[in-house]
Amino acid sequence: MKRLNTLLACACLVLLAPSAMAQNKTLNLLNSLVGGQPGASPLGVLLAPQAAAPRSGGDSILDLLSQASGEIEEAKEVEIGRQLAAVLLGSKPLSPDMALQRYVNQLGRWISLQSSRPQLPWSFAVIDDPGFNAFAAPGGYVFVTKGLVDSVDEAELAGILAHEISHVTERHHLNALRAKARAGIATQLIGSQLRNNLGGFVSQQMLSLGRNLYSSGLDQDDEFDADRRGVALAARAGFDPYGLASVLQQLRTATPDNPLFTLSLATHPPAQQRLDLLEQAMGNRLDALSGKPSVSVAQRVQGKRR
Repeated sequence: MKRLNTLLACACLVLLAPSAMAQNKTLNLLNSLVGGQPGASPLGVLLAPQAAAPRSGGDSILDLLSQASGEIEEAKEVEIGRQLAAVLLGSKPLSPDMALQRYVNQLGRWISLQSSRPQLPWSFAVIDDPGFNAFAAPGGYVFVTKGLVDSVDEAELAGILAHEISHVTERHHLNALRAKARAGIATQLIGSQLRNNLGGFVSQQMLSLGRNLYSSGLDQDDEFDADRRGVALAARAGFDPYGLASVLQQLRTATPDNPLFTLSLATHPPAQQRLDLLEQAMGNRLDALSGKPSVSVAQRVQGKRR
């Protein structure tokens, strides 16, 4: 029980309901990030009033996710992801480093353009949290923690972003949400969340489903799939394909009691198993694309500032 409580405490990034003050501060920071420029990331409207789903009328998110068959249309997928991203953003502030935010957003958007779903409204941001983790939500929303960014170089960051992008393109989180909704997860959890001020019943559903999803993680097969696809995607975008493998080496040597890695280790398959499967999938076919000089994130960000 003590171990379980520790894991849940480390998962605070997604377990806290955003207050109205936190929402306003985050919205102001997001608007500053995108700067109102043409073609800028849609992050700035995530928490805007129009982003909130209606309290009544139409199919609820829970009904939509629980449908027995058929693919959810892309516009509704994006709306589901928008609400889930709002929960993530409301629980922790964004990093105040605007140059870093713009760099990560530009890097992520470049990689996403090489993916199978470049048309999604892709958005990337750095959460001001010391832990080593990354998150994605349906529809093209990807977040990395400041602790992760500070621990990797550009090729490694590209591999992580490509992994998360692959989760989105393959609808891994969306399918997991549908499975949990069909199993009644939202109904089971929603009663204890009604007092949180998230702006409506639908948002309560997303909080319940999101809480369960991000604290338990995706299926192992989804993680392995995102590893394989992420390596190929990073290479397609011009980065060293072994960047992701290098990150997994870091995770392999991390101890479960290290608070910086606890949540990441608890919600993903063992790093050694991921490395072994990647080695089998890659062989030596991508070796010709490796060996590029390492470039630190700090170098890139400083270059943006000049």
